[in-house]
Amino acid sequence: MTGTTYFKDMVQTITERGRKLWTFAPRAERLPSGILGLERLCEMLLSSRGEASGMALAAEILQQWSRLSEDEQRDFMLLLFEKFGPDSKRLDAAIETYRVERTARAVLELHRAAEPRRQELIRRLNLAPNGISTLVGMREQLLGLKADTPDLATVDADFAHLFASWFNRGFLILRPIDWSTPAHILEKIIRYEAVHEIGNWDELRRRLAPADRRCFAFFHPQLSDDPLIFVEVALTRTIPGNISDVLDETRAPIRAQDATTAVFYSISNCQAGLRGISFGNFLIKQVVEDLRSDLPKLDTFVTLSPVPGFASWLAGERHSGHSHVLSTGYQAALGALDDAEWPNDPARSAVVKAALMPAAAWYFLQGRTKDGRPIDPVARFHLGNGARLERMNFLADGSGRAMRQAHGLMVNYLYKLDDIETNHEAFAQRNEIVASPAVKKLLRSDKPGRRLAPAKEPNTKDNQPDKNKASSKELNS
Repeated sequence: MTGTTYFKDMVQTITERGRKLWTFAPRAERLPSGILGLERLCEMLLSSRGEASGMALAAEILQQWSRLSEDEQRDFMLLLFEKFGPDSKRLDAAIETYRVERTARAVLELHRAAEPRRQELIRRLNLAPNGISTLVGMREQLLGLKADTPDLATVDADFAHLFASWFNRGFLILRPIDWSTPAHILEKIIRYEAVHEIGNWDELRRRLAPADRRCFAFFHPQLSDDPLIFVEVALTRTIPGNISDVLDETRAPIRAQDATTAVFYSISNCQAGLRGISFGNFLIKQVVEDLRSDLPKLDTFVTLSPVPGFASWLAGERHSGHSHVLSTGYQAALGALDDAEWPNDPARSAVVKAALMPAAAWYFLQGRTKDGRPIDPVARFHLGNGARLERMNFLADGSGRAMRQAHGLMVNYLYKLDDIETNHEAFAQRNEIVASPAVKKLLRSDKPGRRLAPAKEPNTKDNQPDKNKASSKELNS
């Protein structure tokens, strides 16, 4: 961390010197206020050739951005869309040249001309002290704005393109988190936990201190005190089918050396501004390898994962009036879901289970978005990491959130080291879902026909956590 701190101090010093240079320049004294002034600053940054003055300009732009109102931030994003796209004259010329000369040089010029100017602007803004942190926050705001302003999807595509490179797996650092980790990082673990809420410091200690518990977090060198994603692990002797078995405060911890199974029971994406940015497809594998190096007896690696969109999807099928997934009998059986007390009645639970589990199998194995991917965002994350859909667990989480989002359903994804790359390639290349025979059998027990049209993604807007948390369903959606 000493080297990182030294580098940050050096950048800050250069920035302050650069600020003195451009502040006293005649142009700086004539800058208008508001969005127009920011536009001028952005043009100055793009034309700047000096490192020090460039850092100072970048810092000034980001500081002014942070003081804008929400409406002004929308105006700034629209400014990026309207004024900082590709140079149209240069692009037209490059297209005409390519039509005549299909050479490598013409292709290179076409590539350069097609790049929006805002991409270079964002690169230069990243030179400011804490630039990458501010830009991640900027994209968080952008994600909220683009739903009502479709044109901003183009601006977001440029942020996402650059972030995919800056947060490439090769730059990320895996660090263990334990009770001796600095308090300011532990506080963020409490705040960012998005799957199973951590109520207080005592509860956090129960997650970190026992011998059969582990936690790992991935950091970026420029965000060394702010985790990007963290994984909580329980060391057990069996694959759990209920989250209460993992979080039970009265359980008797086992020795880590006696464990044969590592359970990834909570994976939280900490930065809302990095939603949709893949950190690489083998992060879980690295955690597995670290665990195995310390505990050679571990031979089973599974998750106990939420299914955040299942209840919304199932409600859509139940109330669509023309579901090809649910038979009339299943529709009637699932009517019990409308009564919050159904889990407390063993007879009704059995009826619900008989209908709900085949529907869940269809949701995972057959349901697709318009672009052919699995409906469930958590499934996309784990399948993309090379896992196998191993088991679905009925009423595995009775918390209010889990009942609203998934009627208590949870899933085990199995990470088998010898198969991770093969499973990943099957999913990445062919959208193929590798599942256990037990899960496939549940699908075969479903009598209704198979719907061939793409399914709608579940609407989970009403189930979002608060703005300071990034839900597990955002991991790689």
